[in-house]
Amino acid sequence: MKIINIVGARPNFVKIAPLMKEMKKNPQFDTILVHTGQHYDDQMSNSFFKDLDIPQPDINLNVGSETHAVQTAEVMIKFEKVCLKEKPDLIVVVGDVNSTLACALVAVKLGIKLAHVEAGLRSFDRSMPEEINRILVDQISDYLFITEEDAYENLIKEGISKNKIYFVGNIMIDSLKNSLEKQTDILERLNLKSKNYGIVTLHRPSNVDDKDKLQNLLEILNDIETKLVWPMHPRTKNSIQKFNLEDKLKKIVVTEALGYLDFISLLSQSKFVLTDSGGIQEETTYLKIPCLTIRKSTERPITINQGTNILVNSREEIENALKNNLILKHDIKIPKYWDGCTASRIVKILSKIKRID
Repeated sequence: MKIINIVGARPNFVKIAPLMKEMKKNPQFDTILVHTGQHYDDQMSNSFFKDLDIPQPDINLNVGSETHAVQTAEVMIKFEKVCLKEKPDLIVVVGDVNSTLACALVAVKLGIKLAHVEAGLRSFDRSMPEEINRILVDQISDYLFITEEDAYENLIKEGISKNKIYFVGNIMIDSLKNSLEKQTDILERLNLKSKNYGIVTLHRPSNVDDKDKLQNLLEILNDIETKLVWPMHPRTKNSIQKFNLEDKLKKIVVTEALGYLDFISLLSQSKFVLTDSGGIQEETTYLKIPCLTIRKSTERPITINQGTNILVNSREEIENALKNNLILKHDIKIPKYWDGCTASRIVKILSKIKRID
């Protein structure tokens, strides 16, 4: 079975790494790794291949940064040529970025079977580009691998056949568990003490593309007494420079975007996290670290119901959550199958497919 695995952006690398390792163990699979190049600088791409021990891509489409439409179109044009040449039996996409949607559309147009890892997640906020990507990819996928039971209900309500849905758990936890054994010296380099700092990560357009919103968030962060460390996404850095808000960062320890091992080492020893990331909501739940998500909705409600996550959208909510430790008022549970064995479950299911028509 010839399988093309797709990566494009930073979250994809974390999800594809354990899957590639499991596939390599099985002689039944002939695997090809395609990098679309959606994230292309060293700290957003290359360092992740090293940290996660992912083999260098067999093919790099080098699409770079563009608008949603142009980026999606560029991936489709280039990836179609790859598929026509390689003639894969199955294409595996992960997550919800533009590369995920673009390659999924190419697969279905060419009649190639499609598997979506991390299917069924819904924020029910269609103003988020990722939400549109998730819905469309799930509708055209042949195999939908879900992280939690809520995702099953979401897919059934959207008319997806239950025979296509497989509850395998959270593949990000596979990478997380493996990386916790490889702590780096990031705390020493940044002169930090364990559990004596908070982490900030913000990159979503709703938070960083509007000057007033970004300035307000920076002012709130400056008033937090705990030392804050901010590994800054290139998009956010550009916005701060564009709006001349550098002076609002005086109290915050700002670093460049970190490699995966450095970030997990920093995250695992933090006191709390303020973020708008999807994946960090899951990682902090597993690590049982308080997470304040600066968004109006989340596609990962299990991190609120069972984990350590809470949605905050104002100074009052942030201050109240930190002051009263609201996040940890209920019993924290690590969700079912968030155990580091998700990749092996997926590969076991795929290995039972004798032939893909």
